[in-house]
Amino acid sequence: MKQRTAKVARKTKETDITLAFTIDGKGKAEIDTGNGFMDHMLTLFARHGLFDMQVKCSGDLEVDFHHSAEDIGICLGQAAKKALGDMRGIIRYAHAYVPMDESLARVCLDICGRTNLSYQVGLTDRVINNFECDLVEDFLKAFCDNAFITMHVDLLRGRNSHHSIEALFKAFGRALTQACAINARARTQLPSTKGVL
Repeated sequence: MKQRTAKVARKTKETDITLAFTIDGKGKAEIDTGNGFMDHMLTLFARHGLFDMQVKCSGDLEVDFHHSAEDIGICLGQAAKKALGDMRGIIRYAHAYVPMDESLARVCLDICGRTNLSYQVGLTDRVINNFECDLVEDFLKAFCDNAFITMHVDLLRGRNSHHSIEALFKAFGRALTQACAINARARTQLPSTKGVL
């Protein structure tokens, strides 16, 4: 099977990002976003999705981390779309439930060529260390908008915001890798009655 991998570079007045993404990887991650919490979350996403991923981001942290988080989402979405190629044979739909101690997260997604994010996540904290928790939604929206994916993200329960966000990123990784998997019964087919995704 052809290796499903992509590289993206994006430079603006706010961020300078290089990102490499391999779908059929082993979970190896080299992440340097300028924010330790985001590094941790993306490493978990790669490990539990078994994606190989390298991210280097230099952003305007003197402003805050918002531009970096959103632009990393843009780059990851573009890389995922590019790596998927013509999408023939993919499972397309997937979901994952992930518990993290008292927290329970659910991610359901559809690689459908349409962008949508439904984000129902109530957290007890606004900030973890120097990471603003609202940025998780901004990152995921940027990903969906650029990968052309529909995704529903729900925090079913949770007390500790670190645990809750960690469960979300793990569920995101597990759901995405399942949706990207090749269906052995339909390797050459597009999973759509329209004939296009």
